[in-house]
Amino acid sequence: MDLPAYWLPRPPFSPDDKTLADFASLLADAVAQGPGKPIPYALAAPKWQFLCYVAEQAGYVLHGSNNPSVERFEPRRSYDSDDFGNRTAVYAASDGIWPMFYAILKRDHPLSMMNSCRDLSGEPYYYFSISRPVLDLDPWQEGTVYLLSAEGFEHEPPTRGVRQRQVAKLAPARPVAKIRVTPAEFPFLNDVRGHDDAMVQARSAADPDGFPWLEPSP
Repeated sequence: MDLPAYWLPRPPFSPDDKTLADFASLLADAVAQGPGKPIPYALAAPKWQFLCYVAEQAGYVLHGSNNPSVERFEPRRSYDSDDFGNRTAVYAASDGIWPMFYAILKRDHPLSMMNSCRDLSGEPYYYFSISRPVLDLDPWQEGTVYLLSAEGFEHEPPTRGVRQRQVAKLAPARPVAKIRVTPAEFPFLNDVRGHDDAMVQARSAADPDGFPWLEPSP
């Protein structure tokens, strides 16, 4: 399948047996320690690889936040264009990179976001865009990714055969561990796009299925 260039493929991710064993040991220690303190990450593998392991091989989902001290996530209304995301729920991801974006993006200024993590051609692909005036302000900070048990979370149903890695739970959820992440550790920091809010609003109203509603080429 030929994909549009705006879809970002995940960087190569093929940890060897030792790295996987290190991930498993670190995760077991983190869950035993609990969410009171961040996971002390000192492995050679990039932090996003550990988070992908946690989300794909260990039975957890992930939620990124600016708040470093969340003890319990309460369901909140998320106004989204599709039925799955337009509910009062705790939202998380079955992916390790996507929640890092939410963790490191500062919310000091009003902004709109368009982002996605979808399985395309059998692999995860990403798209990240925020309001262009805010992107110009370099709106990044250290943030926290929380590990939540996947129990009780439901996956967003595929749309036209495409699976998005969003999950939701209609009840509160408590983190079992957390890890700090920095902008430099987010592998797509330099690939975040800026968009014109009015243009996106107009194009999405005219074509609700036209994500990501890119500006026409000059």
